[in-house]
This record gives sequence, structure tokens and C-alpha cells, in this order.
Amino acid sequence: MVYDTIEVEAPLREVYDQWTQFEEFPRFMDGVEEVRQLDDRLCHWRTRIAGATREFDTEIVDQLPDERIAWRTVGGDVKQKGVVTFERVDDAHTRVRLAMEVEATGMAEKAAKAMGIVENRIEGDLHRFKDFIEDRDRATGGWRGRLRPADSSGGGTPTDPATATDDVPPYGMATPPSEDRPLRHGPPYTGPM
Repeated sequence: MVYDTIEVEAPLREVYDQWTQFEEFPRFMDGVEEVRQLDDRLCHWRTRIAGATREFDTEIVDQLPDERIAWRTVGGDVKQKGVVTFERVDDAHTRVRLAMEVEATGMAEKAAKAMGIVENRIEGDLHRFKDFIEDRDRATGGWRGRLRPADSSGGGTPTDPATATDDVPPYGMATPPSEDRPLRHGPPYTGPM
């Protein structure tokens, strides 16, 4: 599991709205050549990393405006799942937390994972996202709909990818745990990939 956090100098609504514009991801995600949103829940991705092109589909498992977006792959060459959460710091700043699990399939992917390249790429993507949104007066668009886990193709409510030792809030939590509100315990996400 890869975790990263960044603070963005932009209001919560703007940051969340920008993240919902999946077709804009190639503008700040290294190696992402194209993202096509097929419907409210499904996206088709084409990536090129270390000379290898991969295509895959992702399903939004859970989306709650201004709080979180969770996804998993449902077809193609890549196996991954994750959650990005958004936390208001103040009127002009938002904390973005990303937890992502990527299953290395080929030799190149396994070597990249072992050398920490996946973590570095995600950290770079978050920094480029920060620059992307901070350089604008507002988000390039936004989708404020609610997608519930029970309505996903896997059905049911998946267990959160966050665990008791993570600094990423679980699906149902907008902010990290505190002494007043402890983190729920449970196994990592084990739903269908």
C-alpha cells in the first residue's frame, strides 16, 4: 500500500471538483496518456510507463462530495485499488490524502515497486496536481454526485483500504482519527479487483 499526503492552497470544493475531472489527469499524472470517462462510475485508462503501454478500466466504488473518492480496477492489464480523501484545513487550504494498492504483474512492474518508483511517481503526481489547481482561479469542472459502494459492480460495501496504522481516513471519515474519534479497525480492502 502506498500513502501520501499534500496540502493544497485552494478551497476544499475547488480541490475536490478538480479531482472529479478524470479526463484531465494526463495533465498532471506522469505516464497517464488518456483517461476516458465512460459513465458516472467507469473510466478507461491508457498509460505508458517505462515503454510499456497498459490499458485498463476503473470503477468508482464510493464517491462522497468534498470527502472521498474510492476506486478499483475492473478490467485490463492493471490491478489496483485506492481512496483519495479531502480535508478542509481552512478556507483557503485543503489536505489531500491518497492510499493506493497496486499489484505488480510483470518483471518491470515488480522491479519498479521494489525500488520505490511507484511511491515516487504518486508523490510527483500529487505535487503536479497541487501546481495544476493552484495555478487556476477555479477547477476546470466538477461532478458533485454521490456514488455508493452498494451500487458498484462488486455489490455490497467493500472494507476500507485504510487500516489502523494508516494516516488516510477510511471511507466514512472526512478527517484523520483523533482521541475523541478513534480510527475504525478492520482488514485492508479485499473486494474484487
